[in-house]
Amino acid sequence: MLILYAHGLIVIAFTIRILLRDDLSPTARLAWFIVLNVMPFAGTVVYFLFGEVDLGKRAIRRHDAVFTEIRNHLAAIGGQPDDASGSVDPAYRQAFKYAASINGMKPVDGNRAELLEDATTARARLIEDIDAATDHVHVLYYIWLKDGTGTNVARALIRAAKRGVTCRAMADGHGSRALIRSSLWKEMKDAGVQVATALPLNRPLRVILTSRIDLRNHRKITVIDGRITYCGSQNCADPEFRVKAKYAPWVDIMLRLEGPVVAQNQLLFASDWMQETGERIEAFDLGPPSHETGFTALAMGDGPTERRSATPQLFAAVIGSAQAELTISTPYFVPDPTVVDALCAAIYRGVGVALIFPERNDSWIVSAASRSYYRKLLSAGAKIHEFRDGLLHSKTMTVDGKLCLVGSANIDLRSFDLNYENNILIWDESITGAVRRRQQDYIDRSLSVTLNAVEAWSYPRRIWNNVIATIGPVL
Repeated sequence: MLILYAHGLIVIAFTIRILLRDDLSPTARLAWFIVLNVMPFAGTVVYFLFGEVDLGKRAIRRHDAVFTEIRNHLAAIGGQPDDASGSVDPAYRQAFKYAASINGMKPVDGNRAELLEDATTARARLIEDIDAATDHVHVLYYIWLKDGTGTNVARALIRAAKRGVTCRAMADGHGSRALIRSSLWKEMKDAGVQVATALPLNRPLRVILTSRIDLRNHRKITVIDGRITYCGSQNCADPEFRVKAKYAPWVDIMLRLEGPVVAQNQLLFASDWMQETGERIEAFDLGPPSHETGFTALAMGDGPTERRSATPQLFAAVIGSAQAELTISTPYFVPDPTVVDALCAAIYRGVGVALIFPERNDSWIVSAASRSYYRKLLSAGAKIHEFRDGLLHSKTMTVDGKLCLVGSANIDLRSFDLNYENNILIWDESITGAVRRRQQDYIDRSLSVTLNAVEAWSYPRRIWNNVIATIGPVL
């Protein structure tokens, strides 16, 4: 009996805690209430492990110290958030102004980019650039496997370090845990590559007690000599992605960029590196010259230490700028109401909206939750396509053939609330056109989902999808 009373008090305490949290949406609050009532014993444990989006007081203090240093350098490369570039059409300027508000960096002109043909080409070009580096190479990956791609990149860093290039390599403590424990990681260190683990799991009990173990660094950043940066969805792994081979190939997208936006990506890398190593901002090259001609771009990063809801609000701002056409690809689609409402509003304004998701997803939770939104979106007039030739991992958004957003962020609650992400917003018809053609290739290899097909789903399937979506904020 005492155990039941004690447990009842714990449930009440957690319920009060949930009601006191102003950062929770009503949807998330309802999801936790359901979990606590349906699974009263396990629910309290789940909330203790995963309920709070907090890195802990020490990490917050370190983050604040790092960004105090970084803000002192924003005047040189970032300017002020309200300095929206005059080269951007006024109809799309608000999207850039919102993106600028996230980190304090502004749109910068004079950039160039190349959309790489496929994953193999992207890694070949990256290794070629590393082999040509003369000053420094900085890489950060969420997943870095010890496969062909992962080993080849590691070997390229080792070669660069041996010829005197400063190499800094960072990998997420969970997504790259096998590599971090491997002899290859040690070989990189022994060769002079400076290595660091983002959000390490070497003290799991401390992480559990002070934070939550599933807060991850999901970024994919490469910066070479302060002149070249890569941005997109591709981790440091083969397309066959052997840890989940049955969903392969992973279909990704990568941009190779030059110009002042490189310094902005460098700053994002530096913020993570400084947080984990204590190194100072002066160690980083933050000032590549712009080209005489080139497009406007803006890099931005988000994470649990940044302003809450910045990523869904960014997506909503970009969606809201669409005048005629909006096309989105993402592997994980579990949006919050901000994004769903923005999509529906765009459709009702007359914008043609196309959404591309993988037919087979490596997460059964995401698969069910995603499909719970199909009926509403299709009824509004969206076109939904399910990619059939592997797991579409490409995260892209194109607007009117003029504006595009490419990066690491998915349209799901993990990217919105838990992960560190990086994206680049680009104003350029040439690059946007190239990304749009890539999206069309995805559509051509997809099955179109119709409203009639969704309405024919069985009641158990619809109930299952909606149950999973309801408790999605917990999962």
